[in-house]
Amino acid sequence: MATTYDFPSDLLAGQEELHQVRAELSALLKRLPWSVEPLDGFSDDNGWRKVERPASPGWSEDEQAEVEKLRQRERELAVFVSTHRYWSETTGADQVQARSALKRTHEAPGPSAGDDA
Repeated sequence: MATTYDFPSDLLAGQEELHQVRAELSALLKRLPWSVEPLDGFSDDNGWRKVERPASPGWSEDEQAEVEKLRQRERELAVFVSTHRYWSETTGADQVQARSALKRTHEAPGPSAGDDA
């Protein structure tokens, strides 16, 4: 039987926002060119696998600012979650299990829209 944890609402909210920010940052980085600075494309097959990159126009100032904003928020949330007062109440293996459970809380299906009671 899995242990359930009574996480404080601010810790749950911080973890959920951290998941959202990381997903948004990941999606943004996938859309952006591979290089922040404009660079020529290249092809290299001297390693164990061939690596090819097209020419990169670089990132605009707005794109760089958006990435930095998301990275800064990600750092703030990671610090908030990892140093939350809740963790001083748990120790050892229980703390590891609780942290793992918190990371997975967003995977659990929430109440449906019709469940107001």
